[in-house]
Amino acid sequence: MIEQQAQDNLPPAQQGLWKVSVSPHIKSGESVEKIMWTVVACLVPPLILSVFVFGIQVLLITAVSVASCMAVEAASQKALGRRVTVKDGSAALTGMLLAFVIPPGVSPLLPVLAAVFAIYIGKHVLGGIGYNFFNPALLGRAFLLASFPVAMTSAWLPPLDSAAIFAYLGTSIDAVSTATPLAVMKEQGMAVFTERFGDGASLYTSFFLGWRPGCIGETSGFLILLGGLYLLYKGYITWHIPVSVLGTIAALTWIFGGDSYFQGDPLLAILTGGALLGAIYMATDYVTSPTNKTSQIAYGIGIGALTVLIRLKGGYPEGICYAILLMNPLSPVFDSWFKQRRFAAAQGGEK
Repeated sequence: MIEQQAQDNLPPAQQGLWKVSVSPHIKSGESVEKIMWTVVACLVPPLILSVFVFGIQVLLITAVSVASCMAVEAASQKALGRRVTVKDGSAALTGMLLAFVIPPGVSPLLPVLAAVFAIYIGKHVLGGIGYNFFNPALLGRAFLLASFPVAMTSAWLPPLDSAAIFAYLGTSIDAVSTATPLAVMKEQGMAVFTERFGDGASLYTSFFLGWRPGCIGETSGFLILLGGLYLLYKGYITWHIPVSVLGTIAALTWIFGGDSYFQGDPLLAILTGGALLGAIYMATDYVTSPTNKTSQIAYGIGIGALTVLIRLKGGYPEGICYAILLMNPLSPVFDSWFKQRRFAAAQGGEK
């Protein structure tokens, strides 16, 4: 009604040229479709490496996840009487990220169930793209962890010794399952961790390149960083959230993560688990993160602090998923706290 009244008050030549849309009101040559598919493209190299690290089944899991998310997106929009926008790439990106944060040995049925919960419950029930206040991919992972805890905490696969990418097809996952580095570190201590994974430069190199157990897409820090740098170059993300998340994880792990204060390994804390993937691709989600730069730094510090708290004191070895989900609803609060304030100009026109 207000918009129509404003239109009626305009000169006839300008009526129909002015409209109000959902925020943020940013004029740019970029489109949602271009941004989403660019991010998907940045996730392809880690996926390719994961195929050689864990086997061809990760490609099947990822394909099922992406297809399921896109199908649920289209079905949800049709059922709710909305325009079908599945081509914009947002559902495909959710499917990629959902596959990236689950173990490589799970049944392909799990991402189908997660897609229904993530896309329909976590996104479209709340109003669709731009209205969800939780990251859909992480919400899907949390749903799987609560519903299928055994599968989500035991279907880890050791890296293949060669390019035998079909090695795990048709085998029993129970016979080849292993533990993630964070699980070994938390449950068995650094002595067992060093015995199993090594130490020194070779440990950091192998973890940075991606030859280690973990979720499908979180293993290669190098490829995740490479994609993140490209997104920074394109201006799709800024440094504020990733740097504050990773810096906080590194600092707090160094202080509290060792046998005594200031003896933790900050570099290992960043290279293990999903810290890099979460900081670069999950925490920077446009919809669920703050828009103000100062707010983004505070938001990232909160995610990093919760991640370390869950890692050191919580029941799960990794905490980045729940840390981001817990901080998602606080994004508007941070933007409200740290918004720029205008002050009236002084008398006489001086500012």
